[in-house]
Amino acid sequence: MDQILKLQHSLDALFGNGVSKYLPKGVEMVFSRKTGRIRTVSHKGKLLCTLRIDGGLAISPYFAQILLKSKPFRENCIEINKDAAPFVMEGRSVFCKHVVWCGKKVRISADTPVLFKNKVIAVGKAVLSCEMILDFDRGVAIKVRDSLKSRNEEIKS
Repeated sequence: MDQILKLQHSLDALFGNGVSKYLPKGVEMVFSRKTGRIRTVSHKGKLLCTLRIDGGLAISPYFAQILLKSKPFRENCIEINKDAAPFVMEGRSVFCKHVVWCGKKVRISADTPVLFKNKVIAVGKAVLSCEMILDFDRGVAIKVRDSLKSRNEEIKS
């Protein structure tokens, strides 16, 4: 099976039909020497995503910003208020009380981009579902895995 096609099917399955058409042209893939499976996908030297063993995708904030052009993808995101934005950019977790809007497809342990003013500032793993995040006033909603500040520090060093 063509590896680009496999990546497109994974994107559509995880984030909604039609999301894969926003995948940039000319992506570079790194394959595992032992298994031959896709390890990482990058575009012009910037990491887009890493494929997980369970079939999931660990997307970067850069890739999430590209995919944000797609309406179905936006349903996988949450938006936070200005009080929490600087902390989330540093890589801290998102708490339920700071969530302003939550997409309907946010599910427990799903990869969830965190938005502030329609810009992706972080990507993390959802601890709660959409309904629970909107109902609760305390507790962690998203455990941030990758943020803008952590990405900038890696580039500088």
